[in-house]
Amino acid sequence: MLDAGCGPGLYAQELTARGARVLGVDASPEMIRLASKRNGGGAEFRVHDLESPLDWAENKSFDRIVMALVLHHLQNPRSVLREFHHVLRDDGRLLLSTVHPVADWRRLGGSYFADERVQETWSLGLEAEFRRAPLTAVIADFTAAGFAIEALVEPQPAPSMEAEYPKHAERLSAEPGFIAFSLIKHPSSQG
Repeated sequence: MLDAGCGPGLYAQELTARGARVLGVDASPEMIRLASKRNGGGAEFRVHDLESPLDWAENKSFDRIVMALVLHHLQNPRSVLREFHHVLRDDGRLLLSTVHPVADWRRLGGSYFADERVQETWSLGLEAEFRRAPLTAVIADFTAAGFAIEALVEPQPAPSMEAEYPKHAERLSAEPGFIAFSLIKHPSSQG
């Protein structure tokens, strides 16, 4: 499995615990250091900016690719998705999550149909840039890269979240915060 934008290795840790062989990549050397420390040799990690070609990976070399909350930060998502298409086996899956387009619209206002880059200052002074786009544009990126949607999930909070984060749990029980997709290679794009 390829953990694309692995951050501090949380998903890699869970995946290796379930028996997967994982390669995690992230543009941040610090995140790779943290992921390596967290996983103690149970997974392989390398510094790699997803905006760069995956020229070190063989064609059709991964069964699964997981990309959690990274898509909206990419400058050129179609290019990255095309790279994933090349390195994913024909029967593989790309599992990704992103901020739900409705959440950005409700929070930022304006037109839901805006497809634009947004810059914000998040907690602890973290400067963030991300893409705000309608669902139609996100799905167009998938199809342009040769993928079809196998499943779409609009997750709701786990019951355990209510005890620790009651305000967030209440909000996420009433309106979407995230959206997740299982993508497969479109049959016409295999070969």
